[in-house]
Amino acid sequence: MELKNNERIDDLQYKGLKIIQNEKDFCFGIDAVLLSDFAKGIKKDSYVVDLCTGNGIVAILLSGKTNAKEIVGIEIQEHVAEMANRSVEMNNIQNRVKIINEDLTKLKEKIKAGTVDAITVNPPYKAKNSGLINERDAKTIARHEISCTLEDIIIEAARELKSSGNLYMIHKTERLVDILSLMRKHKIEPKRIRFIHPNVNEAPNLVLVEGARSGKAFLKVEKPLYVYKENGEYTDDIKEIYGLE
Repeated sequence: MELKNNERIDDLQYKGLKIIQNEKDFCFGIDAVLLSDFAKGIKKDSYVVDLCTGNGIVAILLSGKTNAKEIVGIEIQEHVAEMANRSVEMNNIQNRVKIINEDLTKLKEKIKAGTVDAITVNPPYKAKNSGLINERDAKTIARHEISCTLEDIIIEAARELKSSGNLYMIHKTERLVDILSLMRKHKIEPKRIRFIHPNVNEAPNLVLVEGARSGKAFLKVEKPLYVYKENGEYTDDIKEIYGLE
């Protein structure tokens, strides 16, 4: 596999999967790994869409973690989508995973309404107009709501999902009220949440949320997920997610 400037290949240490990353762009972190693990409800032969796919990390991990028939990653940045497509080809999973370079607010002709079984999304965490930003920088686009807002994402998810289809999201805990209120506003009922703590002594900074399209009201709060022990080692839960045990 020929790499471009500043690119590298990282071993995902899961079923032989690898990914191309550009050191000057936004590289994936633990949040993408946790999201792919949280989406355990994805069933065999499902049609899955990964919004804000970036370098394709979640879509690629889902190809190994699930028996989904088709996984489509949506990425607005052309050069990032092109790199994600090369990762798909490198893993020889193009029969199941496809990357589309498109604005997620303009998908009506490419993804029909009410046809998707599950959607995953690791969206930009920073709210629109929060601080000084460079709107052309790839890292900024990945972190800030420049190309789409949280509500744009939830509206598109509601359009795509089948009745009872699931939305899986990871986000900052500070946005939890926005997430839950917008999901219910657009008829995606929050069904499951799990708080992620940096370590056993700190408050949660991330939250995983699952919602069901047109679902009945019932919310399950799962046990908290701690990333590090007091000694700085990964907790047993994180080791299990990473397949280190």
